[in-house]
Amino acid sequence: MADYLIAASILSANFARLGEEVDNVIASGADIVHFDVMDNHYVPNLTIGPLVCDALRTHGVSTPIDVHLMTKPVDRIIPDFAKAGASYITFHPEASDHVDRTLGLIRDSGCKAGLVFNPATPLTYLDYVIDKIDMILLMSVNPGFGGQSFIIATLDKLREAKNIIDQYGSDIRLEVDGGVKVDNIAEIAAAGADTFVSGSGIFNHSSQTDPNRYDSIVAKMRDELARANSI
Repeated sequence: MADYLIAASILSANFARLGEEVDNVIASGADIVHFDVMDNHYVPNLTIGPLVCDALRTHGVSTPIDVHLMTKPVDRIIPDFAKAGASYITFHPEASDHVDRTLGLIRDSGCKAGLVFNPATPLTYLDYVIDKIDMILLMSVNPGFGGQSFIIATLDKLREAKNIIDQYGSDIRLEVDGGVKVDNIAEIAAAGADTFVSGSGIFNHSSQTDPNRYDSIVAKMRDELARANSI
């Protein structure tokens, strides 16, 4: 079986109790903490910055933090997130004047680097920089808001991206973000994804007073991933 990783997007968490929320979702089996960083410029929303990343690290979170930058330009904020404790930093190629240089900046800052592709963004950027990439993130919704429905055409794009990775012969992770839930995660995995971002699919499914409230939903995702190879 593939090395599947579940990334819990804190965009859907209760920010009044964020440290507790992250502790609980990690205890429930999530592998990665996912940051959706929006700037009200590249996308029409405003969310979180490096201070939140640093606060979670100070709180004691040691799980990998996956920072998805929906910001333009991107270079200025990359060192700040690296210093704050990011593990992965991914960005949209449209948001950088020099994609190769931005990928190099991320790696030079001590983080793993990745590119993010919107539903209508072609994968051709990979032709020139795949040697500098640790993660490919495919958006299965248009970025800017949580709680959207999965765009089914992403499945074909996942297969295309997986073929590119296989031809290159690398261990690049293939992540998908947007509308990932229990009822579609197996199909998404069968198309080639190995890393699954879920926000509302995890955080909006349980009582807000039960400390083990995320156990069942993460377990159901694991069960679905276990059968992905049969699809």
